[in-house]
Amino acid sequence: MNPMVLLQIDWHAVSVLGVAVLTFWLFASERLPVQTTALLAVLALMLIFGIFPYDARGRELGPEVFLAGFGHSALITICCLMVLGRGLVATGALEPVARLLARLWKFTPQFAFLLTLVFVMGVSSVMNNTPLVVLIMPVLLSVAARTSTAASNTLLPMNYAGLIGGMATTIGTSTNLLVVGIAADLGVAAFGLFDFTRIVAIAAAVALPYLWLVAPRLLPRNDTGPRSESALTFDAVLDVRKGSFADGRELRTVLKRAGSLRVRRILRAGNELMRLPTQTLKAGDRLVVSDVAEQLREHAAVLGAALRATEPRDPGDPATQTLSQALLTQESEYTGTPTGVARFVNDHRVAVIGIHRPGREDALDPANTPPKPGDVLLVQGPHSRIEALKGSPGLLVLDTRMALPHTRKAPVALLIMAGVIALAATKLLPMVLAAALGVAFMLLTGCIRWQEATDALASNVIMIVVASLALGEALSATGTIAAAGNGLAVLGGFVHPVVILAALMLFMAFVTNFVSNNAAAIIGTPVAVAMATTLGVDPRPFVLAVLFGCNLSYATPMGYQTNLLVMAAAGYRFNDFVRAGLPLLIGMWAALTYLLSRAYGLL
Repeated sequence: MNPMVLLQIDWHAVSVLGVAVLTFWLFASERLPVQTTALLAVLALMLIFGIFPYDARGRELGPEVFLAGFGHSALITICCLMVLGRGLVATGALEPVARLLARLWKFTPQFAFLLTLVFVMGVSSVMNNTPLVVLIMPVLLSVAARTSTAASNTLLPMNYAGLIGGMATTIGTSTNLLVVGIAADLGVAAFGLFDFTRIVAIAAAVALPYLWLVAPRLLPRNDTGPRSESALTFDAVLDVRKGSFADGRELRTVLKRAGSLRVRRILRAGNELMRLPTQTLKAGDRLVVSDVAEQLREHAAVLGAALRATEPRDPGDPATQTLSQALLTQESEYTGTPTGVARFVNDHRVAVIGIHRPGREDALDPANTPPKPGDVLLVQGPHSRIEALKGSPGLLVLDTRMALPHTRKAPVALLIMAGVIALAATKLLPMVLAAALGVAFMLLTGCIRWQEATDALASNVIMIVVASLALGEALSATGTIAAAGNGLAVLGGFVHPVVILAALMLFMAFVTNFVSNNAAAIIGTPVAVAMATTLGVDPRPFVLAVLFGCNLSYATPMGYQTNLLVMAAAGYRFNDFVRAGLPLLIGMWAALTYLLSRAYGLL
């Protein structure tokens, strides 16, 4: 190492290095919330350089420099993408695909699983994979329950598919944005949206057979995951619409498509028809059906039918609707009278779409059934009105967990997201501007409300990004990064650059499985740039080695937040991640190292 570099390492640099090490330790040990650790790191840097000013090549490094991360384009882009992702979920834009996968699973489970993996890989390249996993996870859990299979065989491979897809573009994960943002600040040529997609796509094609055929066999058939309590079955009414799937088809065909739906009565012009398998349904028919609350909406969407509701005059904002269950007690004023449901609706301004009666034998039409004590009404309305039910005498609210996506806005949300991707991919607009415009259009078109937009912003991600940028600035300005790069460059005099590239990616993969992906990128990106500069080679493959390494978080449950989600849902143990994730990590590391070296002429 050049002795002059060592002379430049003063007590400011040592202090910054100490803050970085302590920050990593706190991230890894989780002794404090992530947000608190990130805030303390920023405050520590502000105190050090505020009390003892530092001159960085003619530029004074004051405390205000470390607050600049709050206005950094990488952070703004990340926040905008979180809001756009919430818009896709809130509008139910991806529900048709999830519904199609659920139907396919009934007929060709293996092919449906393959399609699920490909779908998750593709979508996660342009959308944060956390809401995507949240969307697909219930589908796989439902499939497992209906087919008597183990969800533990599919949830973790699906999660890994999302992590792999997230590597494919600069907007795939917040880590990608952070790495390319720091690299750009250090003078590296900016990466385009799809600049490294081809490399990841080839590596993903290698990993796909492993996820599809091998990983499920390495995982236990686990039935120890948490199970929901027995769901109540509600009677409801579906109106057959003209031109819908059910219009003109036989009852057996409709039941085959709907799956678990039970048709208890068929009414046509006030007359009841026989429920024969060959009975042909027509527009205007009313089907009195039974199923759990979550499936009633699913059946209506699949069949193109309308779920009949007894609605108040002012049903409220369609974007804020929630399904809930209200139990009528002995003290309820709505029981024992034919107008009980109508009075309930008018008093509380919520719709009634289903009714559950313990031990009932005959099918019940919610609108025309006199309620009895013990009946449970399936109600729909704005969250505030559902909450108000809790204080009503004679009522017990059993749950308020199922928010309804306003699917009429789904095409608009998809169009906006496609426009953002197109603008960024063609470089007509910078990514930050395209994403900000996307958020503006989401809000203006009603795809998402301000409350939903602010709820989408994760404070832990924001604070980690700010702390990452602050530490990166301090480490770079004090010469610590240059010293590290010089040290690694000495190694480059004895080994081939490909070996250094592989070692850098493997080291980042090790770190990211124990600390935050973004925290791992704090040191890795500046070191990669400094090392490549010292070696006199293109820094871009070394930056990508850091980016890829920070995404290889397969081997531990704390490697990424969705790892913890599927761990809780399927009852995985720590060793399950090691058993299935370590071979995937090694395979992806080898494939990405080779492809990266070939793409940038290092081989």
